[in-house]
Amino acid sequence: MNREQISRLAHTDHPIKSPIDDESVTRLLQHGLPRGNERVLDLGCGGGEWLLRALAAHPELHAEGVDISEGDLATAREASIRLGVQDRLELHRQEAEGFSSPHAFDLVLCVGSTHALGGLLPTLAAARKYLAPGGRVLIGDGFWSGQPSPEAVEMMGEDVADLSTTVDRIVADGWTPVHGHVSTRRELDDYEWACWGTLAGWALDHPADPDSSQALDWATTRRSEWLSTYRDSWGFVSLVLRPTAN
Repeated sequence: MNREQISRLAHTDHPIKSPIDDESVTRLLQHGLPRGNERVLDLGCGGGEWLLRALAAHPELHAEGVDISEGDLATAREASIRLGVQDRLELHRQEAEGFSSPHAFDLVLCVGSTHALGGLLPTLAAARKYLAPGGRVLIGDGFWSGQPSPEAVEMMGEDVADLSTTVDRIVADGWTPVHGHVSTRRELDDYEWACWGTLAGWALDHPADPDSSQALDWATTRRSEWLSTYRDSWGFVSLVLRPTAN
């Protein structure tokens, strides 16, 4: 079982692949889509959950998603057909870093996928290339909510900063936050319990599957890493940004 398959199983009960609940997702999209007829791009769209929710809520909206996972893109295609929004959704299987489009976009999304573009500021630089005049960016990334251990820094990366520094870096890069959401302790915990509990549950329900023991070991390891290494120091922030006028 590869990492893509593990991720798909782990997110069965939490399809938004970030510690954000449904109400928060709705609010963030409302702030990112003030008109409702925008053209939206998701860099690292996975199974397309953000795009599908936006398309279902706004009949005049058009969207494109970019991801390297054919399995996730197939999931997005199937869901778009069930929702009847397939004619307004275009999906691209490729690296987000090399994506190009003839369109400019009113909203560029990258929530929980900044690693695909080299980190927070490189992701914002990429988003700026696609942004239409007056457009917005919806980005979500981790930050240190407490003093991290050396093990946590090694796991999450040395570029991670606290919330204030993270926002200061974004502002210095030429962006103005117009809405934000800091994931609550409940959202953070619900996400981790959902991922590793769902994966462990699948393994227990399929003891004869050759991947069962690997899935259970993965769930056990990741749950232990969360509880012992980063639970008390890791946070997640989602921001709606507009380019700062010069």
